[in-house]
Amino acid sequence: MSFLERPQMQLASGGRMRLTHGPIDVIVTAEGPAEAMDKALMRARDGFAPILTELSAELPRLRAPTGPAPKGIVARRMQSAADLFAPAFVTPMAAVAGSVADHLLAAMLTPGHGLTRAHVNNGGDIALYTRAAPLRLAICEDPVTRAPGARALIGPQDGIGGVATSGWRGRSHSRGIADAVTVLARDAALADVAATLIANAVDLPDHPAVTRQRACDLAPDSDLGPRLVTTDVGPLTPDDITTALGAGRALAQDYIASGLIRAACLALAGTRIALGQQIETKELRNA
Repeated sequence: MSFLERPQMQLASGGRMRLTHGPIDVIVTAEGPAEAMDKALMRARDGFAPILTELSAELPRLRAPTGPAPKGIVARRMQSAADLFAPAFVTPMAAVAGSVADHLLAAMLTPGHGLTRAHVNNGGDIALYTRAAPLRLAICEDPVTRAPGARALIGPQDGIGGVATSGWRGRSHSRGIADAVTVLARDAALADVAATLIANAVDLPDHPAVTRQRACDLAPDSDLGPRLVTTDVGPLTPDDITTALGAGRALAQDYIASGLIRAACLALAGTRIALGQQIETKELRNA
């Protein structure tokens, strides 16, 4: 779909709606009284309409790590999330999916909204709200079989409003070798940036089993420019896996200690580790 075409909306039963425009494809879900659900979905639709046009107008700035403050509301969310992780190299684009999800959820949750639960899924990066039963999410899935590797249980009092996943097999390029890193945080924009940086940290620099290329050679407009990104990961030894996951775990622990995130799950070559009481894996519970 051309960026110049109009945003599209598809309503489904059960308080669900799909919104698409260019590369943005989100699923919006609302739970509660019928009237509250209908109004919340329409607010999300209205909030969605200008997003791609506004972001496209500021792309050069959003692909740079520094510069003047962005103008659009979603762009400002992106910049604010990236700024919290300074001095690490990261551009606002690391928060784009999460920021879009946060923006649409905020549109749904106006004062007196009446919803019991709501979530906006933007390609796996999710903004969520619950004041009823906890939300149960399958996370950190196997990138080949798509089997879930862990489960997150998010309650109303957990202070978690966003979940995001990153890895070298994902939609965006990664500088690390994690198959998947899922992060739970205050909002989806924060989770999005943190997942990107933790996935970058799960790495084995100069390892012969890891193939890399310059990001700009794979995508000329990449915000990573000439930095090397992972294109393939060969067989790894148990020690390799432990070393790479250990580096990512250390960064995730720092982010938890500083309050940037609440929990994380890291996966590499069939091994997963969990940090935070909201996440449970088959191999390790509540690490």
